[in-house]
Amino acid sequence: MSDLPDDWHAWREQEDLARYDERFRRLAESGRNPHGEADLVASYAPVRVLDGGCGTGRVAIELARRGIGVLGVDADPDMITAARAKAPELEWVTADLADLDRPERFDVVVLAGNVVAYIAPERRARAVAACIAHLAPGGRLVAGFRLRPGWPTPDDHDRWCAAAGAVPEDRFATWERDPYAAGDYVVSVHRRDQGAAAT
Repeated sequence: MSDLPDDWHAWREQEDLARYDERFRRLAESGRNPHGEADLVASYAPVRVLDGGCGTGRVAIELARRGIGVLGVDADPDMITAARAKAPELEWVTADLADLDRPERFDVVVLAGNVVAYIAPERRARAVAACIAHLAPGGRLVAGFRLRPGWPTPDDHDRWCAAAGAVPEDRFATWERDPYAAGDYVVSVHRRDQGAAAT
């Protein structure tokens, strides 16, 4: 976990994993939907999804509950341990997205929960490119992250995606598809070129 950037370490030092999961349980108990990310991903009718920066597995587990094949990847071994404890039947991998090299190709790669921002700045473009390389032609990269000083901008993310062969398809302000209008959170959907060879 020492290779993760300072922003990540600062967040982890103040975040208890049990409390992190409890927040979403409370959302569900209050009648609110804690599965906006899974709803958006599922709307694309994927067969196979890579949950990059999967954390404790909330999104991946919900996708699997809906019958979607999932692979969860996170650079934080504690997060992967927590995810595996909740759903040992699923595949969980400890890996840096920038170095990801899997044989599978996915219909969707989802990066929820500020994943792009929590990648070390010098590795962000490489991580986005690796995620796009794991998409089947026509597959989608769906990334949501907060907009704050020093973190990536939508234009940064667009540029990294374009360099890796993916074009913008949609941009939202929330996982519920509210229109984006220069708010403090963005969900960007990029589609891999249909003609791209799955490498």
